[in-house]
Amino acid sequence: MTENTARRTAARVAAAGALTAALAGLAPLAHAAQPPAAPAPPPAAGIAQARAATTSAGTLDTLARFFARDDARGPRDGRTAAAGPAATPRIEGATVPVYSLSPEFVAGRKDAPVAAFDYVASKAVSADGRKASVWAAETGGSWKVVNIASGDDETRYAAEGARKLAGGTVFREPQINAWYVQRGDRVLPLNPDAERAVGTAGTTLGAYRERVHSAYGDKLPGSAYAKKGAAGGYDEGGAVAAEPVAAPSSGPSTTTVAASAAAAAAAGLGLTTVAVRRLRRR
Repeated sequence: MTENTARRTAARVAAAGALTAALAGLAPLAHAAQPPAAPAPPPAAGIAQARAATTSAGTLDTLARFFARDDARGPRDGRTAAAGPAATPRIEGATVPVYSLSPEFVAGRKDAPVAAFDYVASKAVSADGRKASVWAAETGGSWKVVNIASGDDETRYAAEGARKLAGGTVFREPQINAWYVQRGDRVLPLNPDAERAVGTAGTTLGAYRERVHSAYGDKLPGSAYAKKGAAGGYDEGGAVAAEPVAAPSSGPSTTTVAASAAAAAAAGLGLTTVAVRRLRRR
């Protein structure tokens, strides 16, 4: 080997070593930039049990009475109330998991998923086309229907999120009734409440974490705010008070449902928790 060849070989070896060292130095940064894992979904067997409970004859009868309560208020949107066998509601589409903003994410834990599983929901449709959402959750070791809310937010936004960002996690920020879809480092809005919060183009996961930490970081379970009983309820003007981020539990969160209607409706419809109207925050 000539002297010049030896020098060129040594230079190439040195350059390769420098490149390897540089890449090794970047590896921790690349790892740190990875977004958190998606929230754990409910078991397939649980969704199947929830679906069976939702489509049972007893639930369909309860739904008929639920829609009848609306009929008693009079026709809306030019529709007339249906009667007889044709009035039996039906369950349409898939039963979907519903995820809500995670307390650990709000607290700022970097590896926490943005949301946690809350309950599963199915869309119910009355004979005249009105829609309701049937919630089911695991209670006492089995999956049961625990709530009915007007509208089809859960299934509608699940479908919209899949169209907007395939493979993402659709979740709700119940404190402002905002729905989003998140995948990787992007958080995109699915309804006007979410657009007001993060803009029509969405935001980064890090920026969203900063926003919710600023808004709710002092309202987490165990905080002074929660201990003094300030969470939830209505003020004298009828507006909803700010609410803490509830820790995931075996039952559903009812932060998007009008609390004042739940107790009265539960006795009439025979469910654990029932609300006739879904609360729309302004």
